[in-house]
Amino acid sequence: MPHVTVATDHDASIEICYEDHGEGRPVVLIHGYPLNCDSSERQQRVLLAAGYRVIAYDRRGFGRSGRPTVGYDYDTFATDLHRLLKHLHLQDVDLVGFSMGTGEVTRYLGTYGSERVGKAALLGAIPPFLLKTADNPEGVDGKVFDDIKTAIVADRYAYFADFLNNFYNVDVLGGTRISDQAWQASFNVAAGASPSASYACVDTWLTDFRDDVSKIDVPTLVIHGTEDRILPIAATADRLPSLIEDVRLVRVEGGPHNVGWTHADEVNDALLTFLAE
Repeated sequence: MPHVTVATDHDASIEICYEDHGEGRPVVLIHGYPLNCDSSERQQRVLLAAGYRVIAYDRRGFGRSGRPTVGYDYDTFATDLHRLLKHLHLQDVDLVGFSMGTGEVTRYLGTYGSERVGKAALLGAIPPFLLKTADNPEGVDGKVFDDIKTAIVADRYAYFADFLNNFYNVDVLGGTRISDQAWQASFNVAAGASPSASYACVDTWLTDFRDDVSKIDVPTLVIHGTEDRILPIAATADRLPSLIEDVRLVRVEGGPHNVGWTHADEVNDALLTFLAE
């Protein structure tokens, strides 16, 4: 698997591993926690068939990328993405992030601008600001995230099982839109993630993206499940149309967090239509 060196840690290279397939206008897919780039397989297939060049990479600490104990913040994640885009000499690229990956897309545009970017898509969005504060009453109580970190320290494998049950709304969609085997595959990937990254990334979910969102100046698609238990739609996606000038919100009725898997046809239709415009 090809890679790009993005930094060093104690004289050891930190490498971001990626896949690069197809021809045409480039689309970069950025995965969610705690998975890897294979989690976008249902999007990769249709994008390749539609004639796009598809690049998907593993975030540091996940999948086949380097596993440092540092750099788990969105400034660093955006820099990793920037170095990948430069390494591949990508221009007029469409950025498609899922879950945590929507943070990379947002912070990248807020920091580096849209010189290289044509469009952005946010699936299961984490912006604008997930934490409830005095000036962000729509957010989620901070104790929720403290409890998550406590659970990861106590038994991260047990935590991942509970997380993935809510990631896919297994109690409702199990056996129809998510099979036991697909759930197990996600669990296996999660279990293989860096323990340091698994814990440290929780704090990144509390990043305030409001300033970054205000700087997004490319057409933006937001796709979000109405029954998302990980990133509730009222605290996230529903707020973005008033914050981004050129945005389209697609609400997937009954969709859980990972609508890219459970509602792939609906997501892919919306994504292909948006990218083709």
